[in-house]
Amino acid sequence: MNTLTRAQLTEAIYATVGLSRNESADLLEAMLVRIADALAVGKSVKISGFGTFSVRQKGRRIGRNPKTGVEVPIMPRRVLIFRPSQMLREAVNEKAPAPTGH
Repeated sequence: MNTLTRAQLTEAIYATVGLSRNESADLLEAMLVRIADALAVGKSVKISGFGTFSVRQKGRRIGRNPKTGVEVPIMPRRVLIFRPSQMLREAVNEKAPAPTGH
């Protein structure tokens, strides 16, 4: 699996927009901080044509240790949800590798 890194995103901004490498890195960092800050306070972040990031509250529940079978409480927590846009889904499916039939 190939991973797109922060450095590669910075390089793409540099090549596309024409900012300096430092300005491109600062722009990417500012965007990521803005998104993280919004999510931290419970706001959703919608990027048109890409998708929506949101935070969901999960309540306390009882889980089970798979090794021992002992019930354990799972404390309430917030989880990050990403819902891709229809455009992103279509783009991913167009570029998906063909199934190998295994």
